[in-house]
Amino acid sequence: MSKTRTVTFLPDGTKIAVRPGTTLLEASRRAGVAIRTRCGGVAGCLMCKVNVPVDYAGAFHSPTAAETYKLGPQQLSEGYRLSCQAKITGDATVVVPEDPLKAAIRKKLAEQNEDDDWFR
Repeated sequence: MSKTRTVTFLPDGTKIAVRPGTTLLEASRRAGVAIRTRCGGVAGCLMCKVNVPVDYAGAFHSPTAAETYKLGPQQLSEGYRLSCQAKITGDATVVVPEDPLKAAIRKKLAEQNEDDDWFR
């Protein structure tokens, strides 16, 4: 029986134990962490891109051919992986980018709060 691995999703710090070979996308779904995807997990859309801090780069299988093609050497060298392709081999931490819609709403609310402060 294979030992489970722990994956921590930042920025919220959600942790989940998974079997080696589980993709980050599968792990995120089990943990209730939202990672956007449109292609169904076949490396077709780039929406599930996450960042793996350098300390955890060795906690995954090597990038697949599809992942290498989609991300290219520059993004791979910067620690980006497609969560639908990155298979877990060790304990890891990954950074999930903020959903663009949530980011836009947060920005508008911050602007509104600044405007409200100006009128006081």
